[in-house]
Amino acid sequence: MTALIDATEKELHVTTGATVWLTGLPSAGKTTIAYELAGRLREEGHLVEVLDGDEIREFISAGLGFSREDRHTNVQRIGFLAELLARNGVKALVPVIAPYADSREAVRKRHQESGAAYLEIHVATPVEVCSVRDVKGLYAKQAAGELSGLTGVDDPYEAPETPDLRIESQNQTVQESAAAVHALLTERGLA
Repeated sequence: MTALIDATEKELHVTTGATVWLTGLPSAGKTTIAYELAGRLREEGHLVEVLDGDEIREFISAGLGFSREDRHTNVQRIGFLAELLARNGVKALVPVIAPYADSREAVRKRHQESGAAYLEIHVATPVEVCSVRDVKGLYAKQAAGELSGLTGVDDPYEAPETPDLRIESQNQTVQESAAAVHALLTERGLA
């Protein structure tokens, strides 16, 4: 009986869904921040899904390459999933590069049309820091000539001009970065 009461109390605590899109260069810290934030939100009783870009590419966007058109298609697919989750009460945390401003704007517009909350977070870590972090070894492969089309190096990245929040992850801990996003969600009545 106690477990049922606890579950009911958690359900009552759940607030409105939202999409939190974390955009930035490879190895900027997007996914790490998203998972830190997800843990905090879950502890507060929120329904949360992290839509990891690598997982989406493997399962939903398999077969897409990295041309501008394919990147746009991938971002729109992820945007659709995020909006679907958001309008059904889930916090969809989306740590996906989404290098083109028009692709991100189309996702924002989809959310506006449905009434789902959408926040764009720019994880504005400089390429020099990202290349040192090099979580997936992409910068090393690009430098060795084994990879081309790396976002922010030899393929464009259009940084957001007016994101809802800009995080310079090189100047703070992961916990501080996640807390900044949480504070924005709270300010907007979403956490």
